[in-house]
Amino acid sequence: MLNLIKSRKSVRKYSEKHIPDEDLRTVLEAGRLAPSWMNVQSWKLILIKSEENKSLLSELALGQPHVKNADALIVCVADLSAWEEAGITKKENPALNPALQGENGLLIRTMEQVIYPVSYMMLTAESLGIRSCIIGAMGNEITGINQDLYKKVKEKLGLNGNQILSTIITLGYEAEPTATVKTRKNFDDVISLEKIGNKF
Repeated sequence: MLNLIKSRKSVRKYSEKHIPDEDLRTVLEAGRLAPSWMNVQSWKLILIKSEENKSLLSELALGQPHVKNADALIVCVADLSAWEEAGITKKENPALNPALQGENGLLIRTMEQVIYPVSYMMLTAESLGIRSCIIGAMGNEITGINQDLYKKVKEKLGLNGNQILSTIITLGYEAEPTATVKTRKNFDDVISLEKIGNKF
């Protein structure tokens, strides 16, 4: 698994080779099975394959060409109503019920949950030889940009007022394979023992 994590990189240039539906289903299944705090599963996943929707989402994502040129996209939706549906809002402790933390608390906790299926899907794609890139620069409730277009996208994808388009994952086979050079902070810069600054 660690080798898979080391080899994964963001890819923005894709070949015209199509991803088999079976592999797309495997990637999506990994997202479905991702961990979820109190099993709320506050996400919806939408597979996008049509050129029309890819073009629309590329426009929403500030014209990023790899959104349009990817073989497939996974739109990751944060669902604010999932907490109520799971019965969490009946709890009286704010630590267990994000709705009691106010609008920002609910939003942060819901967006946090979406990270888990995103990570699982990207690593599963990598294991199948499918490259990916995570897209966060786009119009939505968080950025506040391109709101007219965002409203159109939400209607087109069937999102309701409690659902936020939080992330897009691009998927495809790498057009120009290159060696992975992963640059990250040193281990001791991010890992501590017992308190910040103590080496492990």
